[in-house]
Amino acid sequence: MSELQISLIVIGVIVILAVVAYNWWQDRRVRQKMQKHLPVVQEDPLLGESNTSGARREPGLGHLGLLVEAAENAQSEGADSENVASTEPDPLIEEVIELVFSSPKTGEQLLEVFKKFKPFGQHSVRLFVQDSDGSLGQRINPDSNYLAVHFAVLIANRSGPLTAIEWSQIWGRISDLAEDLEARVEGPDHNEVVLKAESLDATCASFDMQVGLNLILEKSRPTEEVIQCAKGMGFVMMGNYLAWVNDQGIASFTLHRFDGQPFSQGINVDKVSLILDVPRSPVTEQPFTRMMEVGAELARRLGAVMVDDQGKSLVPGAEAMIDERLQDLYEKLEAAGLPAGSERARRVFA
Repeated sequence: MSELQISLIVIGVIVILAVVAYNWWQDRRVRQKMQKHLPVVQEDPLLGESNTSGARREPGLGHLGLLVEAAENAQSEGADSENVASTEPDPLIEEVIELVFSSPKTGEQLLEVFKKFKPFGQHSVRLFVQDSDGSLGQRINPDSNYLAVHFAVLIANRSGPLTAIEWSQIWGRISDLAEDLEARVEGPDHNEVVLKAESLDATCASFDMQVGLNLILEKSRPTEEVIQCAKGMGFVMMGNYLAWVNDQGIASFTLHRFDGQPFSQGINVDKVSLILDVPRSPVTEQPFTRMMEVGAELARRLGAVMVDDQGKSLVPGAEAMIDERLQDLYEKLEAAGLPAGSERARRVFA
């Protein structure tokens, strides 16, 4: 073998080694970069969430508005109480798509399918099961037989009316589910649904009103101090805000950070807002006056000045005129079938 051939072989080996080394180096860089941006996981995600209680926990169906009813004790598994307040779909604000089975399905069969079923994203859809007697409910007994599932689709809220595209997407997802359950899909014409949604949205828009008051603190206070002061007066924490609730636990008005952030965000607070969400609040004789009274006491405790939602000083006697206007709005909401503070109103004005 000539020296030239030997040299070419050596050069070829060096080139191959260089390519392998370069690829390994690139792969290592990419993996390091990915690891840097990935969250730290303390357990194998394939094993699911850890259960510190040690008890076996079945997957919940609260996101579908369903409750699981054990045959022995009929105890629920923690779904949202507001989602199961109604015993049937609401024809004024919902349209129903039915999934009719070719033969009865057991509750256990339905539960297995619904465990894999994800929420409808931004769409508010409640599920009702129809048992062998034709009755509708939101409780599934694993040992009972069911004839159909009714999907009650909310057709309007503060985000606007349900569109033809959104209705088609929901219909498509239910059609996919029909294949797993050997069922047929039944429902109203999409044009009728869209027209009804637009009409409801227009009605709600004409009655939608929020009245606010602002409390400007003389100096910033720690967030926790503001929260404790409000709780000391009777406010209760509801998610990201505080609420003044009635005997039924419905918020009459709410307290928020002025910047719109949750109370859990930020160390100090220098301005808060009281908001009376008229369609969502229960009817009282002097709703605005009551909010002003509570606001005045909270301002005193926090060392704050109370102004209207335009930042202006409150005009003496203005609360009586506002209360009178709110009473008129309450009557219109009642006439439209959307009583203020009702479950129906709180759903469409959300």
